[in-house]
Amino acid sequence: MNPTLFRHPDGITAVDTEYLHPGHAASHVIQDGGRAAFVDVGTNFSVPYLLAALDELGIARDAVDYVFLTHVHLDHAGGAGKLLQELPNASAVIHPRGAPHMIEPAKLIAGSKVVYGEERFGRLYGELVPIPAARVKVVEDGARYRLGGRELELIHTPGHALHHYAVVDRAHSCIFPGDTFGISYREMDSAQGAFITPTTTPTQFDPDQLMASIDRMVSYAPEAMYLMHFSRVTGVPRLAGLLKAQIRALVQIARQHAGAQDRYAAIRTDMLNLWLGLAHEHQAPLSDARIATLLQGDLDLNTQGLLVWLDRLKKG
Repeated sequence: MNPTLFRHPDGITAVDTEYLHPGHAASHVIQDGGRAAFVDVGTNFSVPYLLAALDELGIARDAVDYVFLTHVHLDHAGGAGKLLQELPNASAVIHPRGAPHMIEPAKLIAGSKVVYGEERFGRLYGELVPIPAARVKVVEDGARYRLGGRELELIHTPGHALHHYAVVDRAHSCIFPGDTFGISYREMDSAQGAFITPTTTPTQFDPDQLMASIDRMVSYAPEAMYLMHFSRVTGVPRLAGLLKAQIRALVQIARQHAGAQDRYAAIRTDMLNLWLGLAHEHQAPLSDARIATLLQGDLDLNTQGLLVWLDRLKKG
């Protein structure tokens, strides 16, 4: 097993989890003072890559203290139970809303199968391994964890999901935001830097919460964000502005088509046109057809998220 590693400053390494395709999702390893932690882990099928990464980085399995799960969506947390079986001293650190679903994952599995379908669920995620309750630490907003010589602050960041937190490393001016700070495909980098899009999730998108969470993270003045999709981005104020403008635009698109006969198609089409226009402004080095293909999954999931949000508004 040869993991693909991206070595960043300050003892941080991204490991490609090989979810969907290379370069789509990264687990991050933090090393300090002979101790280590993972931030998000990918799926069951990612675990061999993560264990191989430990070997390549010279980290003993019993030197891993924490598995920080920013939220329990399965591309981030699906492999946690299986990974913890190999890490004798590690605790899983989970938001209080998410912890019960990792200890007893039946509802999480059922909800995910609704989104993906049973066959595709099995192909993407396999059989989820429950995490023993004794190995779970429930994280309150503002909790601090010591890893070697550094302190990590965990802050609740709803908007993408209610059960979401971010990992703040003040001393090294960086944040691990899970999905709250969006998605950035390296193929779309240009001379202007990274391109970024928000991810609305099919079930718990809340635009006001999401923008407030972005503002909260930016208030720490981080120099870098370590995204799950995909790893280190800088120029944080520019990216935050781009994300918030898109969230407002997506809300406008959703409201505009709330009464359309085919809301899904109308919202998805306008979302793609929004992103193509922004990609042109960014001078992304890809054709429109390649951009549409690259963002296909996000278009589908974001459209579902906007529809669920519209229906929730209607119910009051």
